[in-house]
Amino acid sequence: MPSSYLFKDRKDAARQLAQRLQLLRLHHPLILAIPRGAIPIGAILARQLHGELDVVLVRKLSSPFDPEYAIGAIDERGNRLIADDYPQTDASRAWLEREAAEQLAVLRERRADYSGTRPPADPCGRHVVIVDDGLATGATMAAALGAVRAELPLELIAAVPVAAPQSLQRIAGLADRMVCLHAPARFAAVSQHYKRFPQVEQDEAVKLLRQCFAVQTAVSQND
Repeated sequence: MPSSYLFKDRKDAARQLAQRLQLLRLHHPLILAIPRGAIPIGAILARQLHGELDVVLVRKLSSPFDPEYAIGAIDERGNRLIADDYPQTDASRAWLEREAAEQLAVLRERRADYSGTRPPADPCGRHVVIVDDGLATGATMAAALGAVRAELPLELIAAVPVAAPQSLQRIAGLADRMVCLHAPARFAAVSQHYKRFPQVEQDEAVKLLRQCFAVQTAVSQND
């Protein structure tokens, strides 16, 4: 593997991240993956840490001029986190309202896809690990941390294999602990640090998550 790559793929990143998280000695943690890319990582973490897997649903609010640029994020309760540089993006308030309404509708559809009739896992009073496959702007992770913090977890941990240094600074105060394996000074995109980084398709993510739900249900019934 060339030295420019930190990870072979998401599975490799997950195993390395699990080794670091095992040092925290968390008791049956709740692993909340940010869809879709973090779901394969979350599945491995839940297995290695003897925890429970679910998703935390947040959506990027995109600039009208660049769909890849986040001017904020929204969670499935409708709570918004607006970027500090939003006034400099020339995005109108009307655009922000339309974008928020559209993304909230997507979140509600995604919850039904991922969970079906199963209620979301309750973070209250638990060690909660929010995981993503990497941090670029950090907007999505920040929104996820804010959403879960409102549910009163015992401890809130943000975990990523790789992140832009400035993104770590942005979210440092939002989590009780931050676990990041690498924060390269020359960071351009999450994908540049993986040898293989295919898009995780929706059908694949739903299938993997529901497989994990089935295993977790079987285990809980046998306890």
